[in-house]
Amino acid sequence: MTHLELIHPGKIIAVGLNYRSHADELGMAVPSEPVIFLKPPSSVIGPGDAIVLPGASRQVDYEAELAVVIGKTARKVTVDEAASHVLGYTCANDVTARDLQRLDGQWTRSKSFDTFCPLGPWLETGPPAPESKVELFLNGARRQSATISDMIFSPLELVAFISGVMTLNRGDVILTGTPPGVGGMKVGDEVTVRIDGIGELTNSVTL
Repeated sequence: MTHLELIHPGKIIAVGLNYRSHADELGMAVPSEPVIFLKPPSSVIGPGDAIVLPGASRQVDYEAELAVVIGKTARKVTVDEAASHVLGYTCANDVTARDLQRLDGQWTRSKSFDTFCPLGPWLETGPPAPESKVELFLNGARRQSATISDMIFSPLELVAFISGVMTLNRGDVILTGTPPGVGGMKVGDEVTVRIDGIGELTNSVTL
């Protein structure tokens, strides 16, 4: 276990539509390659910090995710090589202004507001088991749940793929996609991402 305070991502690479059950939920075809996008480091907050709803949006959604933290430079690595470039795993919430995502037709603004990338509570150096669940609880009620085995592209496949697009440096974070059940948050809500073998990440929601 490693204290997350030691990690300062230079970039955050996120993956869209990476659970089969989420693709089924949306009636979308399973992608043949990972769909990737970026979130800025300025969006990162830690456990117990508040997610701040921006005035520009009327629909801000939670997205529970497993995060991979890079431990050493990775460039064009293979899947077999990828594990040696991973420092550890943690919980993440890929907070999204859904109405702005639809309005803009691309994802930069909707994913990039300050506080839109909660991470924590710590790093586990070993990978979670395939049967581990990625779940989200809104005010104590479970809203999202799927096992890591439901991922279309595994965490190490994502490391290999992304390293073929851009060099990954120590501290960079990969968000591996969200299970079905994405939904909205409002002021006063408490949101918890829970991943078996990793821990729990809880944040409140405020203006």
